[in-house]
Amino acid sequence: MMSTQANGSPDLALLAEGRHHNPHHFLGLHETPNGQVIRLWRPGAKEIYLEVLGQIVQATQVASVGLFEYALSTKIQPNDYRIYHLKGMLAHDPYASLPTFGEMDAFLFNKGCHYKLYTVLGSNVKETGTQFAVWAPSARSVSLVGDFNDWDGRICPMRSMGASGVWEIFIPGLAQGERYKFEIRTREGFLRIKSDPMAFYSELRPKTASVTYNVDDYQWKDANWKKGALNQPMNVYEVHLGSWRQYGTEFPNYRQIAVDLAKYCKEMGFTHVELLPVMEHPLDESWGYQVTGFFAATSRFGTPTDFQFFVDHMHQEGIGVFLDWVPAHFPTDEFSLNRFDGTAMYEHEDPKKGIHPHWHTAIFNYGRKEVTNFLIASALFWLDKMHIDGLRVDAVASMLYLDYGRQPGEWIPNPDGSNFNIEAIEFIKHLNSIVHEKFPGALMIAEESSSYIGVTHQEGLGFDLKWNMGWMNDTLRYFSKDPIYRSHHQNELTFSLLYAFSEKFMSVLSHDEVVHEKKSLLNKMPGPDWQKFANVRLLYSYFICHPGKNLIFMGAEVGQWNEWDCKGQIDWYLLQFPLHQGLQTFVRELNHFYLKQAPLWENDYEWQGYEWIDFSDAKNSVISYMRKGGGKCLACVHNFTPQFLPRYFIRLGNVSQISEVFNSDSVQYGGSNKLNGQIEILPDGFFVELAPLATMIFEVKF
Repeated sequence: MMSTQANGSPDLALLAEGRHHNPHHFLGLHETPNGQVIRLWRPGAKEIYLEVLGQIVQATQVASVGLFEYALSTKIQPNDYRIYHLKGMLAHDPYASLPTFGEMDAFLFNKGCHYKLYTVLGSNVKETGTQFAVWAPSARSVSLVGDFNDWDGRICPMRSMGASGVWEIFIPGLAQGERYKFEIRTREGFLRIKSDPMAFYSELRPKTASVTYNVDDYQWKDANWKKGALNQPMNVYEVHLGSWRQYGTEFPNYRQIAVDLAKYCKEMGFTHVELLPVMEHPLDESWGYQVTGFFAATSRFGTPTDFQFFVDHMHQEGIGVFLDWVPAHFPTDEFSLNRFDGTAMYEHEDPKKGIHPHWHTAIFNYGRKEVTNFLIASALFWLDKMHIDGLRVDAVASMLYLDYGRQPGEWIPNPDGSNFNIEAIEFIKHLNSIVHEKFPGALMIAEESSSYIGVTHQEGLGFDLKWNMGWMNDTLRYFSKDPIYRSHHQNELTFSLLYAFSEKFMSVLSHDEVVHEKKSLLNKMPGPDWQKFANVRLLYSYFICHPGKNLIFMGAEVGQWNEWDCKGQIDWYLLQFPLHQGLQTFVRELNHFYLKQAPLWENDYEWQGYEWIDFSDAKNSVISYMRKGGGKCLACVHNFTPQFLPRYFIRLGNVSQISEVFNSDSVQYGGSNKLNGQIEILPDGFFVELAPLATMIFEVKF
């Protein structure tokens, strides 16, 4: 029997045309003048069966476009019947479900402060099924497609939640592991098939479907782990998971890497790892910096549970985990965020604001509250569900300036003519304040290469640490010079101390410095091999002694000759050669020395922890200074030439006792073993043997 209400209904026409914004209003269980009726939408089906009150019954086709009805003689509730999905699953009717995205969700989201957005958008697996929701404010209609409905966009139209711009549907019975996307019909009527921007899991590239996943099932064992405070030692090992070590497969598993990496970090004296982005990305060669899945650990290395194991295991072994995170831009791949609902939704419409000139990627629209909410929720997700210890925020400078990388006429200034991206600055302040509020102890680290004032100030941007890019550039430029010319460039060593305490800095020798024909750290160094290795030991020990926390990229500790290759691995075979083995031993012992010496880290951000002894000996290319903390003083002396100075005078008065506690020239490290035994002390200083291209550290008592 044909329902008079359904026949010729505008709802039926909208469904048939794929542009119904509220299919739940028409489909599912409804009261009619003739009693209750169940309406089912199955384009292409000839017959449909369903289960009502435990009995299998057949529905009647009431419209050839795919509408079926079953008229009820007894009044029932939505849970009293189940339907057969295309793959044979028997479950409750999606169109008998209440909305999973409520009014308060909409209010908070549109204000930009729904801090658990990942619990209501994306796909969230529940005991009875999976809820799906996606933001697509300019879409004419949105449908859920996946294996469960043969990727047929006609089967599962979603419900619009009004002015919020969100579309939602709950699919009872659908569990973890289902592939899906969203089919979006634009205002112009075009179809766009998009991955879920908030998916927790995705197919392995080059496939791009999202996959349902429950990130709440993992049983954490890191309850005793405490996030590190800034006045503690911090020795960070920067790692690209795909190329640290090969395991005989295209990609290792997070679990494999966790066990080996934690053991290695403990042996080597690293306190944290910082992972190049593990968020899902389509192109291996982007190293993870062109993100398409801001809530998904890449499937290259396993499942979200495998990644949770990685973090958990690192914590149990005493190693913290930082992640590189990229809120500055995103790639323009068609399956992802780019013009998501047919409009410039996450990005700007005007390419002068919306396209990054260096990377040809799209720039987030920080003036749109829903966009900044998306990004803040991403940051909070990794802290909440993945237990990480902090985020290193990539390319902050590109966010701060409207004219970053642009020529005159290629950017749009503020009304007052200034070039600050005010909306991005407000986003960053909001991000850092809410991270610190929700996750005390979590560290926010800025990769910021400009002279912007107040990056790590509470009244400024509010980061905890800033990469010291100036120190890195000056220092590596200095070290690349032949020692005979270094006396003319002493200021490149000393300049960083003019600003060293203006921000809370992290000294870095990062991945960016060993790619794109910049050479490896070892290969940057001038001279024969013994000088190259001595220079690297000098660089690393100078780096450890400099104020600020520390980060070094994998491979530097074994003396890589080659630049980093994201498709290869560290050249571990080099450790069979004495100079390389000596360098690794040196890095290990220096790291452990650093961890035990409070003067090297306790007062990293204050002048009280640093005092020059002599920065002016350009003739000999020597600098010397004291580091203070924990009631101790260390005198650090660096000789930047291969000249051995057997009686070098350090002018430091009132010394009562002095002993050498570390020397990078030790024979066990591959050096010439010019060490200091008994040291001659005078009223105004002391004499030392100054080893060639070496760092000597002395414990001094007054």
